[in-house]
Amino acid sequence: MSVDGEVRQLRTEADEPGWEVDPDDEWGVAVVATVGRQLKLRREAVGMRAGDFGKAVGYGEDLVYKIESGKRIPRPEYLDRADEVLGAGGLLSAMKEDVAKVRYPKKVRDLAQMEAKAVEIGLYECNIIAGLLQTPEHARAVIKAAQPPYSLDDVERMVAARLARQSVYDRDPAPSIHFVLEEAPLRRQVGGTMVWRQQLERLLEVGWLHYVTLQVMPTNTEPHPGLDGRIELLKFPDGTAVGRSDGAFNGRPITDPKQLRILELRYGTIRAQALSSRESLAFIEQLLGET
Repeated sequence: MSVDGEVRQLRTEADEPGWEVDPDDEWGVAVVATVGRQLKLRREAVGMRAGDFGKAVGYGEDLVYKIESGKRIPRPEYLDRADEVLGAGGLLSAMKEDVAKVRYPKKVRDLAQMEAKAVEIGLYECNIIAGLLQTPEHARAVIKAAQPPYSLDDVERMVAARLARQSVYDRDPAPSIHFVLEEAPLRRQVGGTMVWRQQLERLLEVGWLHYVTLQVMPTNTEPHPGLDGRIELLKFPDGTAVGRSDGAFNGRPITDPKQLRILELRYGTIRAQALSSRESLAFIEQLLGET
């Protein structure tokens, strides 16, 4: 194969949409700049030109320069291949975890960090199944339904970010988690019958965990304080808390005790009005039996 033939097959920026650095994400910018600098230093230390290095890892020279200058987020496989080509002994591959987090939207990353510290998590969702409960297939179908549509690369990045939050189930000791979901989203066959069934089975799997309480709000019920949007409450070991509600305080996160009491009152009323945990799991089992 000719040299020109090889160059045409190398990855270019057009082949990798969605791997740009968010300039408003200061932490992300710093991480990618640091990784890029390490890649450049390693390459120069072995006396390899950017073009030759690019061919070795399967990337065009221009994209190599952009990664090294901190303007592009390197893929995990890029770091693995660079580690091998440059003989870094695992030091470059070890950067994959931090680099992967940069791809998560900042607000999702911040939420995941708070959930990872919380000892109690309370969520009410009115239009969707909570992200902490979604299967990969369900999450992918929901995200793909957005208009205007996301690129396939962005879809996968958002799915990965949503699933990464589910590491809260692996904590020891586990947090106390409370969910209230509306009936209507449970009946919506997002992604088709098989994906829907798998999602219902996932709800049952999580709902039976000893530290999880999952409740369903029947559609045929009296009005309740959650009709104007989702509510989330996170409580931490030091006694502090943070909350957010689509229908209160402009949807912004709050920490003021008086405002938190209002959200706790609303959430408590919603929980009291929903089916009990046992009734809710029986209801989900009934939905599964109807398919």
